[in-house]
Amino acid sequence: MKTLLPLVAVALFAGAPAALAQSDDTNTDAVGPMVTDNKVDTQTFVATVPGANEFEIQSSKLAQQKSASADVKAFAAQMIKDHTKAGEDFKAALSQGQTTASIKPAGPALQPKEQQMLGELKAATGKEFDAKYIKMQTDAHKDAVALFSTYANSGDDPTMKEFAKKTLPVLKMHEKHAKELAVAHQG
Repeated sequence: MKTLLPLVAVALFAGAPAALAQSDDTNTDAVGPMVTDNKVDTQTFVATVPGANEFEIQSSKLAQQKSASADVKAFAAQMIKDHTKAGEDFKAALSQGQTTASIKPAGPALQPKEQQMLGELKAATGKEFDAKYIKMQTDAHKDAVALFSTYANSGDDPTMKEFAKKTLPVLKMHEKHAKELAVAHQG
């Protein structure tokens, strides 16, 4: 299974398509940096979070427009709210970080994999849309939780570590809700 780049939001924004942690398989086609040896460097973290966060927001805006399911729309609204705040918190942490002054994040621009996933969502309708959106959110938040957990434990910038620690519970909540949506929308 390919790793989704949504993260961070990072997940954050989580989250999310975040090029974060490689799944249990050894697929070399996985997109983005991998979490290795239980460590993520600040450059990787800072480069991954904005795009992942932007994917969460854009895909959730699509869900609000295209989903016919009230629970999916409610989840999407929460994603937009939380990931917008996470993006603001990320920018604040970046400006205050001890080792981030020379690091320029890629900005909110989406990576090619994230753009491809948004394209898939735009083309989908009805239950197919909901299924794709829920799967992407579940995978993105799994990756985001891995990225943020690892950075919170091993990061070398105290301000960014604090941001990761502060954001992690929100990402875990998103992951749990996405899994609940997946169960609710099976079949």
